[in-house]
Amino acid sequence: MGNQPGMSLQELTACHSHKWYRKFMTECPSGQLTFYEFKKFFGLKNLSESSNDYVETMFKTFDINDDGFIDFMEYVAALSLVLKGGVQQKLRWYFKLFDMDGSGCIDRDELLLIFKAVHAINGEDQELTPEDLADMVFNKIDVNGDGELSLDEFMEGIEADEAITLMLTQSLDLTHIASNIHSETDSEQQDN
Repeated sequence: MGNQPGMSLQELTACHSHKWYRKFMTECPSGQLTFYEFKKFFGLKNLSESSNDYVETMFKTFDINDDGFIDFMEYVAALSLVLKGGVQQKLRWYFKLFDMDGSGCIDRDELLLIFKAVHAINGEDQELTPEDLADMVFNKIDVNGDGELSLDEFMEGIEADEAITLMLTQSLDLTHIASNIHSETDSEQQDN
């Protein structure tokens, strides 16, 4: 599969959607992904408590209608955000993900928990520790010094600082998960 000559963007998107649908229905015949299936689907096992909490928060942000399941449309919306979402969309999603208690603000502890979990899930050596990342974000964008970031403060602060935008985008990059799904669906297609 791949970019075949003469294939339009819509045909390519339709092919990807069909592959994603096959993968989704193969892994989740009920058509509704539970949290347990979500972790299994993305190969996330033996997670620490904080990493598991992060994945659960991610699951809840993808569960748009808040019914405790991710259906195929929510799954496609999540993949689209990860693969094609613009900076504004991703920043709003990151904020929702960071705001674990739903208060409408992010504090340093919430940010640190997410960075620790992402660090553990990615398993990569990164230049900065999760503590360093959380400190950098708060030192640069908590302009009023209240120890919390509102959505506006977060969006404006991140967008105003290219270094933080790049760091945040790289450390929270989930395209490897989407790429794994894409690779698996490509290999399944070739096997058939």
